Amino acid sequence: MGPAVLSDALAGLTPPDDPDLLVGIETSDDAAVYRLNDEMAMVNTVDFITPPVDDPYWFGQISAANSISDVYSMGGKPLTALNLVMFPSKQLDMGMLKEILKGGHDKVVEAGACLVGGHSVDDEEPKYGLCVSGVVHPERIITNAGARPGDALILTKPLGSGVLFNAVRAKKFPYPELERDTLPLIAALNGPAMEAALRFDLHACTDVTGFGILGHLLEMALGADAGILLDYQQLPFYSGALDMYRKGETTGSNRANREMVSRHRLELQRTLTRAEEELLYDPQTSGGLLMALPSSQADDLLTLLHASGVTDSRCIGEIRDAAVGITVV
Repeated sequence: MGPAVLSDALAGLTPPDDPDLLVGIETSDDAAVYRLNDEMAMVNTVDFITPPVDDPYWFGQISAANSISDVYSMGGKPLTALNLVMFPSKQLDMGMLKEILKGGHDKVVEAGACLVGGHSVDDEEPKYGLCVSGVVHPERIITNAGARPGDALILTKPLGSGVLFNAVRAKKFPYPELERDTLPLIAALNGPAMEAALRFDLHACTDVTGFGILGHLLEMALGADAGILLDYQQLPFYSGALDMYRKGETTGSNRANREMVSRHRLELQRTLTRAEEELLYDPQTSGGLLMALPSSQADDLLTLLHASGVTDSRCIGEIRDAAVGITVV
């Protein structure tokens, strides 16, 4: 669902009144955090998606990495995962389901967590994801609302996966190229990036997913009650994504993401083509981490990220002491 629809649907729900609920729904964070004791808090999240590609094993890997990412983005360590499966057992070969589950299982194992069961529903369209539980120290939680003026913003994965997935379905982009150049990055866990970032004074973090880079930057700006300067030239993009927008391809989420951002201040001080602008609204699946930390530490973090194999990491902008909103230069 689009962010505007979700916002309207959630309006009026009363937040829980519990002092041990450290992170709830108020800041649109990636996961909930509940304090168990003075040394440990539980991180809970759930996510499932429709297949971005036809290959069931890649589908399982990507969806699992996408689900687990929400624990990483809170500074947490994933411990257990439950499968969420919807599958048309009478229309598709059950061997496909086996491959989906194998992809998810392998990614959970890679994350050092335990796959401990799940729930399945016979449905007309395949969907798969995980409910993931993890732990974090109550005083070391990272939310999307802690950025401060003067912070640098670092993004750890390229953008543009949404339009590439749609273009492959429309047979406008070659699947072998997507599988070779893009799927390994999309399915990569965000654990190494967060492990590196936790060595620094990380103030805020979120993972870039369905709302696009501008939507997630906006959430960070609202949480910080500050402005954001985004350097378009520093944004990393997947190969072929811009070309697909130039050829008229798009996604079903771009319009909704644009509508959400339009409710707040957005200044384009750089001349962008329509295709270049659309990449700012492109919905990601298993996207990278968007992190805010003191600008004096940004270069050292980037060096460590690159040494850790997170080679597409870039400093893409900064938090400014200004009115809430985004300025693109």
